Formats: sequence, structure tokens, C-alpha cells
Amino acid sequence: MSQRRRAVGGLVKQHIVVLTAFVAAVCSSFAVAPDHEYWDYFETRTLMSLFCAMAVIYALDNLGVLSALANRVVRRFRTRRWLILGLVWATAVWAMLVSNDMALLTFLPLTYLALDATGNRRYLAFAFIMETAAANLGGMITPFGSPQNLFLYSYFEIPTPEFFGVMAIPFVGSMLVITGICLLVGDEPIRAVEADGAFRRWPTLAYVGLFVLTAAIVFRIAPVWVGFVVPAALLVLDRSALVKLDYGLLLTFVFFFIFSGNLARVESINTALSDVMQGNVLLWSTLGSQVISNVPAAILLAQFTEDYRQLLVGVNIGGVGTIVGSLASLIALSKYRQYEPGRTGSFFALFTVVNVGLLLFLFALTSLAFALGL
Repeated sequence: MSQRRRAVGGLVKQHIVVLTAFVAAVCSSFAVAPDHEYWDYFETRTLMSLFCAMAVIYALDNLGVLSALANRVVRRFRTRRWLILGLVWATAVWAMLVSNDMALLTFLPLTYLALDATGNRRYLAFAFIMETAAANLGGMITPFGSPQNLFLYSYFEIPTPEFFGVMAIPFVGSMLVITGICLLVGDEPIRAVEADGAFRRWPTLAYVGLFVLTAAIVFRIAPVWVGFVVPAALLVLDRSALVKLDYGLLLTFVFFFIFSGNLARVESINTALSDVMQGNVLLWSTLGSQVISNVPAAILLAQFTEDYRQLLVGVNIGGVGTIVGSLASLIALSKYRQYEPGRTGSFFALFTVVNVGLLLFLFALTSLAFALGL
């Protein structure tokens, strides 16, 4: 019985976000009974874009493309400082293209192998923490960089040049600070890292084509229904990519769409939250991310403000701070526990110091930028 309880407890802990979203959706349905207006809650372009992007990225990962490219990056560095900085920047660039979650899933295992092989395993916690910050903050510069970006970009139909303009200051500021911290690492020579960089090119071209198709959907060049081409193609090319999809994340979006849509239809709640958000969007979106994570915060708060600029910045810089600020941070904690069991306490302490420091800096920077009208 105790073993079964532990198994159930582990399952609940693993899916706590989607279960919380489900409970919130069910509870809100008592205030607003299900009706035909529920269909209007769902942001179909966001759901389709997220589904297609995850499917194609998993297909590329199954083919070994992501790890092969990452390995080629690692082989170029010959000192400890530049190895860690290279891994951190590579994670940031990867996050811009394939999302913060996938960037960490690709580079954290590679970082462990590289540091272990070069005798620098004592820097593992530092490297993981900086890569997590780079994934969360580096990914903010593109709509692909995170699920909350995909949602807000689609929900508010943000013009692409404006999106990049809004995110430029926090992105540049965060990457400068992250780079500066990494440069503090001692610059000792290391032995070369041996890594396999091979992958099959023909299937890769097909998946790149599907990724371009997904990008066309995200940037509103192609209609939403074109996205059905992706699962149809993967049913032939790689069904396992569809099996590995993070359906929990998709369900989290669906449940929070229902929850936030219902709250918006309760007049007293709508008025109260709209009043609270008025003039304080950056503050509340940043704080909300610290408590419920930035993806749910983006979905919920989007219902109660038209100031998408501050909301977009708030939920992105809110990805740092507490360990629950971004789901990607929980991935890093889980991976570190896997490689260094029994040492998560020191990891958590260093993580909190670095991330809270980054959050305070970025909140001050972006507050000043908005105050100056930048």
C-alpha cells in the first residue's frame, strides 16, 4: 500500500501544474456553467503552434540533430571559462529557436558529460543555474522562445517588429549580466571534449520544412488549419515524436483558458482584477509568475489588461526568481538531482541567490525603460 501511495504521490508531483489547472477549471465552471461561449475561450493558433513546434522538435531530437549540433558547439572550447560561457550562450540561442524547455533538455545532459570529462564537475551547479537563466531569459526575444510568448504573441496579435522591440531591452540587459557572471569563472585550460556530431541529413530536411511551416503559422503567414500537415507527416515519418509530446502542457493551456475565460465573465471578479492590474501590469505579472509560474500567469492576466507590452515583459522576467517562476527551472532542478543526488540543497540556495538578483535587476531596468517610454 505504501509503495502504491508513493507511486501516486510521485505521479501527482510530476503533473501538479496540469492537475491544478484542471481543478481551477472545474471550480470556475460552478460560477459559469458550460455553454457555447466556452468555445470562444480557446486560442486555437496558440494551441496549434505549440503542438506543431513540440512535435517537430521532438522529431529532430529523435533523429539526434539537436545533440549532434550541441556536441559540435562543445568541441570548439579549450578552457573552462569559455566552455561554460559557450554552453550558456548555446542554451540561450537554442531557446530562441526551440523553446526554453527543449534547450535545457538538450544542453543539461551535454553539460554534465562535458564538465565530467574535463574534470570540472564541481562547476555543475553553477553551469546548470546559468543555463537555466539563459534559457528563460534568452528565449524571451522570440515568439518560439517559450509557451507564454507563443500565447501572448497570438492572443494580442502583436506585430512582429513591435514584439522584438519590446523584448530588446530586457533581453540585452539579461544576457550582459549572465555573460558577466560567467566570465568570473577561472580560465583554466581543459582537455578536448570528444563528441559525436553525426546525424542523418535527409530526414532532417523534411523536419526543417515542417518547422518552417510551423513558423508560418506562428507568424500568421499561414492559416491555422495548415498545422494538421505536421501530425499527418509525422504519422508517416516518426510516430514516436507524437507519443513523446508534452500533452500535459497542452492540457494546462486548455484548462487555464477555461479558468481565465470563466473569471472574465464574472463581473465582480473582472472588475476587481482589471482595477488591480490598472497601471501595475509589470508588477503583478512578475509577482504572479513567482507564485503560479509564468505560463499560467500569462494566460490568466491576459484577460484583464490590454497592456500587452508590460504583460509580455513581466511574465518573461518573472521566469527567474523563485524555482516555480518557470517550468524550465523545475527541469533543471530535476536533472541536477539526477546527477548529484543529495546535493540539491546547495543547488537551490545558489539558484535562489542568482535568480532573485537577476529578477531585481531586470524589474528595475524594465520599470525604468517603461517610465522613459522606451
